[in-house]
Amino acid sequence: AMIVGLLLVTNLGAMRALQFPDPDDMMRLLQVRDVLAGQGWFDITQHRVDAPHGGVPMHWSRLVDLPLMGLIALLTPMLGSETAEIVAAIIIPLLTLGMAMLLAGRIAWRLLGAEATGFACLAIALSVPLISQMRPLRIDHHGWQIVLALAAANGLMARNPRAGSWITGASLAAWLSISIEGLPLAAAIVGLTALRWLRDPRQKQWFVETMQALANTSGLLFAATRGFGDLAQHCDAISPVHLAIFVAGAISATILARFENLPLAGVIAGMGLIGAGALVLLHGAAPQCLGGGFAELDPLVSYFWYDGVGEGLPVWKQDVGLALQIVIPPLIGIWAAARLAANTTGWLRTWWTDYALLLGAALLVAILVARAGAVAGALAAVPLGWQLAEWFRAARHFKVPAIRFAAMAGISIALLPALPLTLFNLAMPAEASGPAPMPRASSCNIPQAAATLRKLPRGEILAPLDIGPRLLYETEHGVIATGHHRGNRGMKWVIETFTGSTQDAHHRLAERKTSYLALCPDLVEPARYVQAAPEGFMADLLASKEPGWLEPVAVEGDSNFRIWKIR
Repeated sequence: AMIVGLLLVTNLGAMRALQFPDPDDMMRLLQVRDVLAGQGWFDITQHRVDAPHGGVPMHWSRLVDLPLMGLIALLTPMLGSETAEIVAAIIIPLLTLGMAMLLAGRIAWRLLGAEATGFACLAIALSVPLISQMRPLRIDHHGWQIVLALAAANGLMARNPRAGSWITGASLAAWLSISIEGLPLAAAIVGLTALRWLRDPRQKQWFVETMQALANTSGLLFAATRGFGDLAQHCDAISPVHLAIFVAGAISATILARFENLPLAGVIAGMGLIGAGALVLLHGAAPQCLGGGFAELDPLVSYFWYDGVGEGLPVWKQDVGLALQIVIPPLIGIWAAARLAANTTGWLRTWWTDYALLLGAALLVAILVARAGAVAGALAAVPLGWQLAEWFRAARHFKVPAIRFAAMAGISIALLPALPLTLFNLAMPAEASGPAPMPRASSCNIPQAAATLRKLPRGEILAPLDIGPRLLYETEHGVIATGHHRGNRGMKWVIETFTGSTQDAHHRLAERKTSYLALCPDLVEPARYVQAAPEGFMADLLASKEPGWLEPVAVEGDSNFRIWKIR
């Protein structure tokens, strides 16, 4: 309750101003709003994005929509639809946080005791990568990925192989249905079940039934949330090729397990064939997916958009403080899990060895993709909680206050590795810290400016990619593109228009019959276009050299937001 209260207080300003943490959160709410308004369950197209080409089909799962839909539908008769949406957007992320604490706490409680459980929950609450995905208004799918990763880990802890295998496999299926980005860690978890078989043939049920659960649950979720209207081989979501791989793997694992007294080399060879078969299936049915979910992005879109999405970049391209928060807690967690494995015997030794391997895989993924640091932080919380409890217990026995204080400071740094850097920056004199950084907050008040847009006849808006979702959320207009990779064509069109000449922009917009242009001048995206094309259309707009074919529209309030009608 205290953690929830702190999150509500610290996010009060954002909640009052409806400042969603990410454009994806607004798009998620729009997807929910559309289906509640009557759009088909299997139709996940954003019809107001690139409308002349039929809209942009999203790759997001209806599983994440369900809790939002249910809560909004429940609250709307009492609060009205607008307030119900806001309340749901506050409650759902906090619900996922509570579930994550419950699942991590369950592992710690069963294996490590009450004190370690408290510290494990504290580690989750203070994990910056994790809490950034579970704070109020953060309604996109990342919070549910964390919950399902912990659910899979709970399955691995089960003493009953059948129950544990099905919990693990079903959790992985739900995770992959929500986001295929979980595939590397899902493979690592399945690999751990295979390792159990290699250690002890009596444990082969873990691998076989986890694969069966993954295949069966994936098929059911695909039928329930995707339907059979789109059977294309997509690389960014579970598609028929992935289902075929899961089913083939489950059947092959079942057949392999039928061979009694198979030597270790035979089991390894069989598992190798299962893995090779998966690659052959993928290469044969969807070779384009071998390069990942974003392999088909246009190079121009990759440069201006994808390469600028910080959370998708490796750790070494992040701020030092964030990089420390992503890497240090899992490293301590791996060390703690290794210590637990060394100091226990039997089943517990095997469990903590497996957990250290799982956490190592999670850390590796997080190093390569920063947003995966949230899952790594959640998994690290369990052994980290035990280690913190050990350190805290030792610190209480120090007689010298200075030593006790230093020990407590060390414990704080383990929880918040960026704390020394933050304190150092605060302590430095302003003149010693170099030139002041450019302000990152925009002076544009898009909700206020949207009142002007809502008075204009409905039409299509040319706008930078990052503000597209907000314009869709606030108005009934359409936009050419938003920052979502399946809208690759529209994204390329927007970038080419803003970086091309003003004359070329006029020709393109007239041909497309776009009605309006909207712009927030002090955001990063327009500046990048100007940097790339100093003589381009965006450069002219920011220099107040609007062409005659743009008619300015007076914007209500004191917002710096600009709107033009296109003649």
